[in-house]
Amino acid sequence: MEERVYALLGIAAFLVAYTSIGVSITLSPWFSWQENALSDLGHSTRSRVAPIFNLGLLAAGALFTIYAVTAFRRYARYTSVSALISAFTLQSVATFDEVYGFLHLVVSVLLFASLGVTSILYAVERKSLLALIAFAVGLGSWILYWLGTYHAGIAVPETLSSLAVAVLIVSSAVKIYLKR
Repeated sequence: MEERVYALLGIAAFLVAYTSIGVSITLSPWFSWQENALSDLGHSTRSRVAPIFNLGLLAAGALFTIYAVTAFRRYARYTSVSALISAFTLQSVATFDEVYGFLHLVVSVLLFASLGVTSILYAVERKSLLALIAFAVGLGSWILYWLGTYHAGIAVPETLSSLAVAVLIVSSAVKIYLKR
């Protein structure tokens, strides 16, 4: 496939993820930004939108994997390894939903840690200010949450930190797509 098509998969990965999350939230009147984690939407025995949420994350992880090992690998060789790990852990969050208890916690922590590492590697490899900002936003949202600076559920730092990295990855995909 042409590199530009692979670049579009990098954009599509995040569109699929956030669309499935948005649809899941919309169909779940019980969901609260003050009380819940995003993963509550994927709880296979308590959430009727679990198939939408988990399938969306699985599909997004698959698209992100393809992007990471194709166009992104040629663009940011070292960062693509971390991005691949992030894609795998995203799929693991969907596969090992909250029913799996501690295992779900482990893969969730690994997902957000790998997103932070991806930002740092990209900042170094591509000398990217945007990547540093993405890392700062992600880490800052988690620190403020842990310190109890604001009252919200864990879905807030999950969303802020993942969106920061999504902007970074989508930006890279757009650059690859527009490159002649």
